[in-house]
Amino acid sequence: MYADIVDLREFYLSPVGRTAEQSITMALSAIWQGVPDERLMGLGYALPYLDRFKAGTERTFAFMPAGQGAVNWPVPGLSAAALVFDEELPLPDAAIDRVLMVHSLEFAESPRETLKELWRVLAPGGRLVIVVPNRRGLWARLDNTPFGTGRPYSRSQLIALLRETNFTPGAMSEALFFPPAARRSLLGMWQGMETIGRKLWPAFSGVVIIEAHKRLYQGLPVAVRASRRVFVPVLAPQGVPTTRVGMD
Repeated sequence: MYADIVDLREFYLSPVGRTAEQSITMALSAIWQGVPDERLMGLGYALPYLDRFKAGTERTFAFMPAGQGAVNWPVPGLSAAALVFDEELPLPDAAIDRVLMVHSLEFAESPRETLKELWRVLAPGGRLVIVVPNRRGLWARLDNTPFGTGRPYSRSQLIALLRETNFTPGAMSEALFFPPAARRSLLGMWQGMETIGRKLWPAFSGVVIIEAHKRLYQGLPVAVRASRRVFVPVLAPQGVPTTRVGMD
C-alpha cells in the first residue's frame, strides 16, 4: 500500500521532515552535483528534492503513483505533475535522462516491472537514483514517518534487483542517522550525527541511496504486455450506455 499524499506532504512540513529532507539532499548532492540541460523525472513523492535539482534542467516533472495521489507542482506556476501507473508511464522510449525515485520502490506492486519500465523510458546513458528505507535502520522499524511503511531494502537486495532489470549499480550513499524524533535537542545535532554515522555505522542508516546506469549491451526480451489496469467510466452523460472494454 502506498503512503497517502496528504501524510507525505504533512511529514515534509514537520520539523522531522524538514531535517530528513536536508539530510537526504546532502547525500544526494554527493552523487548528483547538478543536472544541466537534461530531462529529469521524479517518481513517487520526490517534490522536496526536485525543487533543489530542477535549476538548469531542460525540463523537470513529477510522476506520482495512482495509489498515492498527486498534488500540483510546482507552486506557483504551470503544473508539471501527473498521476500515473508506475508500470505504464505515459512516455515514449528513451525520453528521460535522469530519474529520481523517492517514496516509490518500497511501495511498488511489482518492483521489477517498475524498474523495467524506467529502463524503457531512460535514454542511452541515462541514470537512475533510488532513495529507499534501509532494512537494518531504525527508521524502517518505526511507523511514525513514511520511511517506516512499505518494503525496506538492504544494499545487497537493491544491487541484485538492479542487475536483474538491466541496470549497472554505481555510487552509493546513506542518510538519516539521527533518530526519527521531534525533540529539538536531537534535531539540532543532526549534522554531527550524520557525519559520525557515515564513518562509524553506515550499515544502519535510515535510508540507502544508490545510483544506477542503464545497461545497453544486454537487451531485454521482447514481449507484448497487456495492461492489467481496468478503466471503468465513473461519470457518463445521461442516456449514453457504458461499455466494458475487453469483456466481450
